[in-house]
Amino acid sequence: MGMLTGKKAFIFGVLNEYSIGWAIAKSLHEQGCELAFSHLPGEKIERRVVKATEQFNPKFLVPCDVSKDEDIVQAFAVAGEKFGTFDILVHSLAFAPAEALHNPFLQTSREAWKTALDISAYSLVAMARAAQPVMNQDGTIITMSYFGAEKYIPMYNVMAVAKAALECSVRYLAAEMGRDAKHIRVNAISAGAIKTMAARGIGEIDKMMTHYVEKAPLPWDADKAAEHVGKTAIWLCSDLSSGVTGETVYVDGGYNIVGW
Repeated sequence: MGMLTGKKAFIFGVLNEYSIGWAIAKSLHEQGCELAFSHLPGEKIERRVVKATEQFNPKFLVPCDVSKDEDIVQAFAVAGEKFGTFDILVHSLAFAPAEALHNPFLQTSREAWKTALDISAYSLVAMARAAQPVMNQDGTIITMSYFGAEKYIPMYNVMAVAKAALECSVRYLAAEMGRDAKHIRVNAISAGAIKTMAARGIGEIDKMMTHYVEKAPLPWDADKAAEHVGKTAIWLCSDLSSGVTGETVYVDGGYNIVGW
């Protein structure tokens, strides 16, 4: 039996096999967890997600645009119908307009700012609120952050602001949801450089990978980096982390501790 046998997880943010959410799904599945997934509305994206997740034999897939409250409410209504209740919510999604990443931060538009923080940070709050009634006692919520939330990273720009807001949201959600009768835990994983589609969109990912290999205390392999995140997710979703909430856990080979 796996560490998560009998548990059920609802995962947001899988687009393909290169998504961090996919690596988390793979790890949870290997530990016996039953999975379900969301996908952006549209047949083309749905087909892509179906192909990426079919090996996990998901309980259901549901369309959800997290910028729309009605979509979030409907997604968790489906979860309630299909799962009854569930144990784990994985928030592994973020977005900012391309021009807000490639142009100087000083040129960030008000609209780009709103979009980045809405989709990348507020969506966690909205999802946690909708999930709480259908989550089990001692459930857990995990989200994905990055070192750019606290340190300057070239071309990360408004996404860094969104991740900082996300990490702060984790602490506030953890405080409130932990004190609720269900004692739901909320944590973030701050992953190191991984060659996802989103990372490629930011630019200079190869240069960043080289820097991680040179500076991280532990070996950092781009092809295996997502596996480290998946393993940490198992811990955060299992009873082994029963006393951990409101934390940002770094999974970057120790890169964040290096000053020189």
